[in-house]
This record gives sequence, structure tokens and C-alpha cells, in this order.
Amino acid sequence: MRIVHSVPAIAGLLLMCAACGGGYSSPDAPSPAPAPAPAPAPSAGSTTVSIVGDRGNQSFNPNPATPSTAMTIVWHNNDGIVHRIVANDNSFDTGNISGNGSSQAITVPAGGINYHCSIHPGMVGAINSTGGSTPPCTGIYC
Repeated sequence: MRIVHSVPAIAGLLLMCAACGGGYSSPDAPSPAPAPAPAPAPSAGSTTVSIVGDRGNQSFNPNPATPSTAMTIVWHNNDGIVHRIVANDNSFDTGNISGNGSSQAITVPAGGINYHCSIHPGMVGAINSTGGSTPPCTGIYC
């Protein structure tokens, strides 16, 4: 007879657990990794320079880049490894650009500028002034 009385108690307990969701999540269970942020789209009027790899002055395309209007440049990493584009005079730094990622739009000086990858210093490039020529390159990255 005792077994008959405990069946309704067990059934009631099961119903209470089901009403609470019934699931259990371990506090030590890893949470899913957040999705990576999409690469920013180039801004209107900016020129995109592709990073193609560690190939000296052939590392960027076009090189030198000649913006048709605004002196705003976006670097897009077509290479599979991280790059970081820095002006030779340190006036800008894109931060790390992962594979298939893009930098934020960078405004470069009207007179043009020379730049390099700070991770791979042999990667060198230049931005011409609008309608002008490549600025003279001085320093260790030339």
C-alpha cells in the first residue's frame, strides 16, 4: 500500500520540475562564442587599398594609391594573416586588420604619405596626393 501513495507524490514532483523548464545548465558550461563583427564597409568617396601579402612594395594594390577625390583610405586584408598599417611618420595606425577584414577609413594628409606594415616592415606603400605624385620617402622603410 505504501507504493500506491508515493506514486501521486512522485508524479506531482515531476510536474513541478516540468513547469520550471526542467532544463539544467551547469554553471561551468562554456557559453557560445560571440559572432565576429562584420568588417566595416568603405565610406563613400574613400579609396580601398588591398593588402595582398608580404611582398615588399608589391604588398599593396594599388601601390601607390591615388585617391580620385577625398584623401580617405580603407585597407582591406586579402591575405590570410594579420597586418597593421602605420604611416612612416606615425600620423595614423589602422590597428590590427585580420584576414578578410578592413580598416576604418583613414584620412591621410593632402600631400600624400608613405606607410608600412608594422608587423611586416618590408611591406611598404604610398598614397599620392590628389592629382599629384608620390611623396618622397625617407627613413628606414624606404
